[in-house]
Amino acid sequence: MAFGADELRVLRRALAVALHPAPLADEDIQDCLRLADSLDEAVREAGRLRAFLHADLARYREALPGSAAGYLELLQDALAAGYDPRPEDLAALRTLRGTAAGAAVLHRCQTLAEASVRARLAGRRVEAVPPPAAAGPRTRLLALPGGRAAADEPKPQQKPQQKPQQKPQEKPQPKAPVPTDRPVPKPSEAFPPRRKPVPPPEQLAAG
Repeated sequence: MAFGADELRVLRRALAVALHPAPLADEDIQDCLRLADSLDEAVREAGRLRAFLHADLARYREALPGSAAGYLELLQDALAAGYDPRPEDLAALRTLRGTAAGAAVLHRCQTLAEASVRARLAGRRVEAVPPPAAAGPRTRLLALPGGRAAADEPKPQQKPQQKPQQKPQEKPQPKAPVPTDRPVPKPSEAFPPRRKPVPPPEQLAAG
């Protein structure tokens, strides 16, 4: 696992605070929390990769002897990552010791297996690659001012101001016609018939 320049700076600051306790700024606390999260994720990712490698190794071992080249390559990668060879690996390698690569890997695995047996007999159980441990509690960092607890603390929600309800405007009612006592005229009264024009007296006398 490699640290970047920024991560090393945060790590040195955290170690200095651990040795000489002193108040931390909010920014320093957030940096420490981010570094701790990155470390936890790296440990989990290493565990996932190790489990994938072991499962892949078992598939190649079951497909022997046709998968001898791939099995030997995967087994050497697993040994470099701290894999403790199992009895089934030793049995599979004995079938491949006719090749130079198989014999070399078999010799290496036998040496590691003997060292593991001696350690168990001596009462010291040695695990080449310890399982990923759960991340330790970081309650002190979380409880400090500016820590994640302060950021996650629910803030009281402000209720939006309610606008005053406007009363619906009433539609104007159509006015009823005002009754009158005057009768409605008939058409003959409103439009009397036209009378013929009466000739002047001069025309009557001449006639």
